[in-house]
Amino acid sequence: MQSPPIWTESQIRLDAATARSAFRAERLVEPLERWQATIRRYRGAFERLFNQYNVADIKALTAAQLADIFATKIDQIAPPAEGGTRPTEAKKLANENLGAPLRYLAGPPISEDDLAVLAEVSSIAPAALRSDSDAAGRVLATIVQALDTTRFAWIAENRPPTDLEKTIAIATSAALITAQRVSTDRRNEGKDKQETLVKSFLTSMGFTAAPSRTINTLDDAPLRGQFCGESKVGTRKADVAVRLHDGRLMPIECKVSNSEVNSVKRINNDAAAKAVTWRRELGINQVVPVALMSGVFKVANLVQAQEAGLTLFWAHDLDRLRTFIENTRTIR
Repeated sequence: MQSPPIWTESQIRLDAATARSAFRAERLVEPLERWQATIRRYRGAFERLFNQYNVADIKALTAAQLADIFATKIDQIAPPAEGGTRPTEAKKLANENLGAPLRYLAGPPISEDDLAVLAEVSSIAPAALRSDSDAAGRVLATIVQALDTTRFAWIAENRPPTDLEKTIAIATSAALITAQRVSTDRRNEGKDKQETLVKSFLTSMGFTAAPSRTINTLDDAPLRGQFCGESKVGTRKADVAVRLHDGRLMPIECKVSNSEVNSVKRINNDAAAKAVTWRRELGINQVVPVALMSGVFKVANLVQAQEAGLTLFWAHDLDRLRTFIENTRTIR
């Protein structure tokens, strides 16, 4: 069988430098439209919270008002952000309600899941809050207890806000949630873009798409010359699962990193850990775990991941992946 390539540290270092340069070029030319549209969207949401629901005096909110907040879609107030938002992200944003900015009144912001746990409620859905005023009270009390007293000093001081304090609170809150949303969207968009690239690349090589599935043995895998999207391989998910010409399974993890610190999570704690699991569960000779990477990665982490059994390829040089795949046509 054709062995997967093993790169020297100098080769890895050169590719990491190339990927870093590509990342910098892309990030520096990224337009501001997405940020500006998103911050307008959330500024409108916070203005609605302050002007209609008077969250400046949040302790006075009723259970009915709280339920209305979690029922009101933000896109009833402002259109979703433009500037290249992905379809899946646009759909998610369209379903977002005013409960999201309400949770950002806390410092730090409280996630939806954490809010339910901290408030000891089974659900923060509007119907649940309307039907159980005690639960609604606990949700509100949790948010009040976690309020950011820097942004909302007047609440801690039991006084009304000045116009300037209110304006600043709305602006800073909108910026806070926008930073998180844009950062998450960038991360997800990069991964989605890379998965699309991989699938298009495989199709160009003559591979055909097959339905996603659970792969516990090679009999469960797609046929030779086929690939499938996100699938569970053994006990861990793979972004793309490819059946090579020689019959081996090649699970591919698409990894985009924006910093060397982040690369530890993306490569060592995730992709390399999966490689170890897949090789143990399916057999070293039956599986070729691959990471397709772009962005910023620490060379030492990549060397360590390769030593753990993860094969490294780069989005900026798919020819090397093409060469390896083509060589699996001939059994050696």
